[in-house]
Amino acid sequence: MSLQGAAGAEELIFYVNGRKIIEKNADPEQMLLSYLRKRLRLTGTKYGCGGGGCGACTVMISTYDPASKKIRHYSANACLLPICSLHGVAVTTVEGVGSTKTRIHPVQERLAKCHGSQCGFCSPGMVMSIYTLLRNYPEPTSEQMIAALAGNLCRCTGYRPILDACKTFCKESVCCQRKANGKCCLDQEDDLFDKEEKVSTRLFSTDEFQPLDPTQELIFPPELMRMAENQPKRTLVFRGERMTWISPVSLDELLDLKAAHPEAPLVVGNTSVGPEMKFRGVFHPIVIAPARILDLNVVKCTDDGLTLGAACSLSLVKDILTNALSEFPEEKTKVFCAVLQQLRTLGGEQIRNVASLGGNIISRKSTSDLNPILAASNCMLNLASRGRKRQIPLSDIFVDGVGNNTVMPEEIMVSVHIPHSRKGEYVSAFRQAPRRENALPIINAGMRVLFEEGTDVIKDLSIFYGGALSTTIFAKQTCWTLIGRHWNEQMLDEACRLVLKEIALPGSASGEKVDYKKTLIVGFFYRFFLEVLQSLKTMDPCHCSGIPMEYRSVLEDFQTKMPQSIQVYQDVEPSQSPQDPVGRPTMHQSGIKHATGEAVYVDDLPSVDGELFLAVVTSSRAHAKIVSIDTSEALKGPGVFDIITAYDVPATNEFYYSDDPEVVFARNKVICVGQIVCAVVADSDVHAKQAAAKVKIGYEVLEPVILTIEEAIKHNSFFEPKRKLEQGNVDQAFETVDNIIEGEIRIGGQEHFYMETQSVLAVPKGEDKEMDVYVSTQHPAIIQEMVAASLGVPANRIMCHVKRVGGAFGGKLLKTGLLASVAAVAANKTSRAVRLILSRGDDMLITGGRHPFIGKYKVGFMNDGRIRAVDAKYYINGGCTPDESVLVAEVSLLKMDNAYKIPNLRCWAYACKTNLPSNTAFRGFGFPQSALVTETWITGIADKTGLSPEEIREINMYKENAQTHFKQKLDPQNLIRCWNECMEKSAYYTRKTAVNEFNKQNYWKKKGIAIVPMKFPFGIGTRYLSQAAALVHIYTDGSVLLTHGGIEMGQGIHTKMIQVASRELNIPMSCIHFCETSTTTVPNACASVGSAGTDVNGMAVKDACQTLLKRLQPIINKNPKGTWNDWIKEAFEQSVSLSATGYFRGYNENMDWEKGEGQPFTYFLYGAACSEVEINCLTGDHKNLRTDIVMDIGRSINPAVDIGQIEGAFVQGIGLYTMEELKYSPEGVLYTRGPDQYKIPAVCDIPEQFNVSLLSSSQNPHAIYASKGIGEAGLFLGCSVFFALRDAVTSVRNERGLKNTFALNSPLTADQIRASCTDDFTEMMTNSEFASSTPWAVSV
Repeated sequence: MSLQGAAGAEELIFYVNGRKIIEKNADPEQMLLSYLRKRLRLTGTKYGCGGGGCGACTVMISTYDPASKKIRHYSANACLLPICSLHGVAVTTVEGVGSTKTRIHPVQERLAKCHGSQCGFCSPGMVMSIYTLLRNYPEPTSEQMIAALAGNLCRCTGYRPILDACKTFCKESVCCQRKANGKCCLDQEDDLFDKEEKVSTRLFSTDEFQPLDPTQELIFPPELMRMAENQPKRTLVFRGERMTWISPVSLDELLDLKAAHPEAPLVVGNTSVGPEMKFRGVFHPIVIAPARILDLNVVKCTDDGLTLGAACSLSLVKDILTNALSEFPEEKTKVFCAVLQQLRTLGGEQIRNVASLGGNIISRKSTSDLNPILAASNCMLNLASRGRKRQIPLSDIFVDGVGNNTVMPEEIMVSVHIPHSRKGEYVSAFRQAPRRENALPIINAGMRVLFEEGTDVIKDLSIFYGGALSTTIFAKQTCWTLIGRHWNEQMLDEACRLVLKEIALPGSASGEKVDYKKTLIVGFFYRFFLEVLQSLKTMDPCHCSGIPMEYRSVLEDFQTKMPQSIQVYQDVEPSQSPQDPVGRPTMHQSGIKHATGEAVYVDDLPSVDGELFLAVVTSSRAHAKIVSIDTSEALKGPGVFDIITAYDVPATNEFYYSDDPEVVFARNKVICVGQIVCAVVADSDVHAKQAAAKVKIGYEVLEPVILTIEEAIKHNSFFEPKRKLEQGNVDQAFETVDNIIEGEIRIGGQEHFYMETQSVLAVPKGEDKEMDVYVSTQHPAIIQEMVAASLGVPANRIMCHVKRVGGAFGGKLLKTGLLASVAAVAANKTSRAVRLILSRGDDMLITGGRHPFIGKYKVGFMNDGRIRAVDAKYYINGGCTPDESVLVAEVSLLKMDNAYKIPNLRCWAYACKTNLPSNTAFRGFGFPQSALVTETWITGIADKTGLSPEEIREINMYKENAQTHFKQKLDPQNLIRCWNECMEKSAYYTRKTAVNEFNKQNYWKKKGIAIVPMKFPFGIGTRYLSQAAALVHIYTDGSVLLTHGGIEMGQGIHTKMIQVASRELNIPMSCIHFCETSTTTVPNACASVGSAGTDVNGMAVKDACQTLLKRLQPIINKNPKGTWNDWIKEAFEQSVSLSATGYFRGYNENMDWEKGEGQPFTYFLYGAACSEVEINCLTGDHKNLRTDIVMDIGRSINPAVDIGQIEGAFVQGIGLYTMEELKYSPEGVLYTRGPDQYKIPAVCDIPEQFNVSLLSSSQNPHAIYASKGIGEAGLFLGCSVFFALRDAVTSVRNERGLKNTFALNSPLTADQIRASCTDDFTEMMTNSEFASSTPWAVSV
């Protein structure tokens, strides 16, 4: 059948939230996400990454199968679902689940009331994942629940409160329910807490939750059932602007199509072709969608195994294999077990629900987790082409690597046959990935051995690896050579050598971590060796000795379990009025709207008439002169309106906040990859991006290209000033100490990964050069200032509005100002509204993040562990413009002492100027780096003196009223209280003994435990930077409108401000509304940074409310029995002003760098964290077992919000110190541009037991209601996991007699852990014959 023969344009029919959609011009390139958001205006489904990696766009898909009369519900990523694949299905989005207008669904209600949303951007996706699970299993197990969330990322909460909401639906109560008295252990708090202080562990009350009622859900549209049952299936053809989609219904028709269009890919789930087209610029004019063909969906049991259709989804395969396990004897299901093992961690649920078995196999990606095990197990592929059917072993398609042409272009794979295992046959699958779930593997393997009957002689062996080369590889020589050998140590030794020789990894081609990959290759074989030995012993206990007890634990993989947690805070005084909300765990003001998708973010604002979309064109060179910009091709593109360059900027293009400028558009030269050179505006985001790709820029490379800190030092490339702090006499002290250690540690950068990418909507008003700018920022005033300056208009013409921000963490300050200027310049030139929403990849490329850091130290100490002298140098990689780098360097100096008194100290900080995107503010602001250096030398001293790290910490901790190294006074009593309480609550010494015991009994698995104290100074350093203002209106009906200069980005500032106003005005929170932060209501507001938002704005709100109350007082005195509304009405009639501004001048902070002394901080927060981990020495993988945190945050205004901040920061810290790795090419190009390559913590990474206690009866005279600013402090505590890992590695090294010191850098990823656990396998890597060559990525 040719294309021409097909009928004209088809109608695409599907349902969304019970409403019928008939799309007459379905475009095959359009994904469901953009269709929902742009065409149907359903903006609850969010764009987070566009690649199926974050879950923000999760929706529920429901299909009806007329044969079985069954409805299937499954979750899917809308960003990868082509609308053309939805014919006849029903889509449910977060709006269809429930809304505040109709009825909130229990999932939405509980997520909000359990405080499971902070910025709220990931919440709709979370809701949809949980909702879909509940549609299939109204009472799920906690394993099902945790698996359902594996594909959803959250950057704010640390997941604990989200899981709390989930637990309320699970059937086995996760609470222990001591049956004796029916009380939960949490209620029996006697042993946990002191009697005197009234503490509470309840952050929400389950009594008010409405029950889950499955009968109330949206039904599957009957019309779609009728369509499925009555209408004969016919071929569908959809033609778009550039692409044609053909969905045939019979195998013969498919084979004809494939013969006519051999190059056309077959698309089922679009999880492989989709990302290639989206991120790699691959284009297919024709795609064929075979999902509706019955032959490709077969499920057949045969005598020797299972035959599964190529279009079966991986979830379906998983269910089929799980059922097969219970139906067949164990010896027949070993292959099924191994395949299931890989399916459990492959992608997230959303990916597995749509991705097809055939697609995974035939794309031959080296990262396929299924191919190695399917190939090793002798699976067969059933192929078909016109007039020909044949069966080939699956392993054939990998024979000569990528160039393999076993499958002809016109052939298609119909089904896969997975055989039963036989007696005497053992099958295993392995994988190691940067994150245990929802991550592509670094290396994976499938192995199978068959023994001569009743012996341990190898009859057949197959070993396949993935991840090593460009496709799956077969260790053929190795397997052939070993046939006939006995399964013993000698064979193992030979196998390792053979396999390393055979699988020669090229130095750079296979990407990074070559040595690690090789270690895994032999490590997996060793693990297979142990597994089989153990099984042989079970079969024949007499002849086979099995494996030593201490080796056995390595056979168990780490599993993700539902975490347990306790949160402890001090209850409000009994005397506090029940109406006064301060100190109570109040729900986030927008919580319900987050969960229903009604909360509006910048890109959710409805489009303005004539609005244009902007796409940026960025530099591809790190340091070069711009020779030419050729826009001719781009301007010819469909829908292109104009191209904007530096010459279109009416006024300021370079902002000089210091010696080097921040640049809007590059003018003559580029100084980093990712710098904005020009921008395309077009009628749609698709057209704008297509045109942007066609802009050709000519470069002339400039020298030098400086990427790393070392190169900056070599070229003396720094941002001035360099800073230094000194106290005591360092050189003299070094002469009197017993011991000196020297060392250096590298700390990698970190991407903010806020869920909402940078977003701006600039709307020119058409008169007086006014412009409304809607922007996702922490600092509206700087946006106003920069936009006004670049347009050359006074600031009073630029109105900047921020409703809420979908996460920021320091990343939405200066860079956002430059991006807003780009959009504003375009809006000014075109006189149209311009929308600029960065894609995740562009956002990561352009915006920069936390500063990479090198700390060099020399520390002198006595034999008893007392520190006498420290000489340190800190180098931070600032990137190509100053941004906040010098400030970060200063803060890293001021906070480097962490919790320790250092009598003699000299430290320098240098901000390096390099050709990387400019790094910027990030939660913690220099402290997480410099304090990690300090804690590193603390453990170094412990190693040297033979004392434990906690002893060294205790000896050197601030003990009594003291002065910091810059002469500011502090009282460390709460530091010591936090430390002692953390010791006690974590049962540190008991558990340390247990850890040592465990380590004695296990060779390949080790546990580690560490406890780390923290002093976090609060302050911005200059008074005018912490001023704040508020504006409060009371309307005649008694309702109050409140606004202030703070920005809501998930930290609950508006909720707290309403709590403050409620207390001050003595009216319920429900009477008070907060609309938006805007430069029109509160001018010149400072940025919401440095944990200070609540502190300073709270003071301003309080001031405004007190002004109003003073005016109302005479009226209240006259009528004390009256109601609030009576008084307000009376005040209006007496012409009393019902509007007031409040103001706070800021904290009196200063620092004199010449003298090296000052009062840069106002007060200190204290804390301590104890973490326990377990590592797998064979793979370097680890699991976070338990964390206990005690924090002194004064008197919490809202314990639920504050504990959420501590946990969220802590988990971000786990990311910084153990997982998140940015990689740049030697040319300065960022490789890690999305959640596929850059792994932030997911549900599987949080501690299995996660306890947070707020220190009771702590007062802070400096801040509002004795609270403390808490946003950043918790992040550093994530390093307790880093040091617990170090502890585990130390015990490995001690056991193996490695006494030499070893350095660990951050992030402490699996490859570093593995390399530090030296053994025979890592020794093989140091041999020259297996050593690796050129670097693939540089350490910046």
